[in-house]
Amino acid sequence: MTLRSRMWIAVGMTVASAIPAAAQVTPPPDGGPAWASVQQALGGRGTMQPGDVLRFGFPRTDLTVVADGVTLKPTLALGSWVAFKRMDAAGATMVMGDLVLTEDEVSSVMLRLQQNGVEQTALHQHVLRESPRVLYMHIDAHGDAAKIASAIRLALGASKTPLTAPTAPAMAPQAAFELDTAAIARMLGVAGRVNGGVYQVNAARAERIMAHGMEVPPAMGVATVMNFQPTGGGKAAITGDFVMTAAEVNPVMRALREHGIEVTALHSHMLDESPRLFFMHFWANANATTLAKGLRAALDLTARSTK
Repeated sequence: MTLRSRMWIAVGMTVASAIPAAAQVTPPPDGGPAWASVQQALGGRGTMQPGDVLRFGFPRTDLTVVADGVTLKPTLALGSWVAFKRMDAAGATMVMGDLVLTEDEVSSVMLRLQQNGVEQTALHQHVLRESPRVLYMHIDAHGDAAKIASAIRLALGASKTPLTAPTAPAMAPQAAFELDTAAIARMLGVAGRVNGGVYQVNAARAERIMAHGMEVPPAMGVATVMNFQPTGGGKAAITGDFVMTAAEVNPVMRALREHGIEVTALHSHMLDESPRLFFMHFWANANATTLAKGLRAALDLTARSTK
């Protein structure tokens, strides 16, 4: 086996030997030098996602939030995130995100964002009956990536959001996940991954979502999200949001309610997207496979990608 063959097997690709070597370079997972200033401003926690999106996660590990007796894991419903995508060769960048904030953090965070050119596109709740109260601030900006990243860092500093990743204990044992994720994936028709004790599933929409004159990839918050947190005995607390066009809203709502899944919020997250999108958040705590069946019934009423 040649060295070239071994290299391509290592990255899971098969190519013809006639392809130029320059085309065989796998982009670095952190975006490389082009994103260095953004990584520096936001703690080096960004990872490249499909669609050439650099996405950062800031889970609210500092909060203990309880809803209906369930202590929410940060990866279930308490994950702040921001995503960056280049708009042109000159370096102009589109940025979107969702910041998880307590009530007393909202005003100071909003002020710092506004003072530094980062706009708000929505402010609302996603969950009901949680304690302490949690709000979600959706943001939008376009321009110089480093300046936007610095503005976001400054704003997050007005909250108690942890800005550095927690250090994992050395040699920590890997706990077995309590849910049958294969059965959930079969029921949903789309697989997910376990992250922070939560099974996370994303389903992209079929059509191209446009904003600021360019396509918005699913990694920038326009995919349906379905999260499962084990609560014992094969049960799971589920939450997330369905991304829908106007015609899909009430059929999806009816399907969720018919399967015992509560609708906790309905609203927009963006201002000038095309087609116009609405986001429906949900909640239930019951048998995980049964809930997956209900989610699938609602999912089948939306135009989702089959890729």
